[in-house]
Amino acid sequence: MYDKAKTYEFLNETGIEYTVYEHDPVYTIEEMNALDLPDHNKVLKNLFLRDDKKRNYYLASMFGDKSINMKDLAAKIPSRKLSFANEKELKNFLGLEQGHVTPLGVLNNEDKEVIVVFDEALKGQEVCIHPNENTASIYMKFEDLKKVIEDHGNDVVFVDI
Repeated sequence: MYDKAKTYEFLNETGIEYTVYEHDPVYTIEEMNALDLPDHNKVLKNLFLRDDKKRNYYLASMFGDKSINMKDLAAKIPSRKLSFANEKELKNFLGLEQGHVTPLGVLNNEDKEVIVVFDEALKGQEVCIHPNENTASIYMKFEDLKKVIEDHGNDVVFVDI
């Protein structure tokens, strides 16, 4: 299970550059923005979603200032009607709890069935995400994050959010 320490160890072993900011637990974008972190515009909003038949699960990531229309996203992926996955599904698929959601959670997705949906706007950017625990935030290049997920074996989809 990739907790914060194992996530740091993995990133170090793979030579991925990142900067860590430890902080009190945060559960929302608003709480993230209230922290004394640099570049708040780099913080990602991460939503764990599922289709209405519970056959497909998605982790959608975009900059925190964006809002998402589930119907539009479902059409772009494409997917059946989307809704938020519940806490049990989040724990089962990503090994995470509510408020800890991050694209790095797919490292805990052993069956690699979660599809990661990234906003096109992330390409070429630096992003800020949790290292599988909401008591820290890391800044890293988006391309490195994408490579970690693809190397793990999860599908990656890009859409314009």
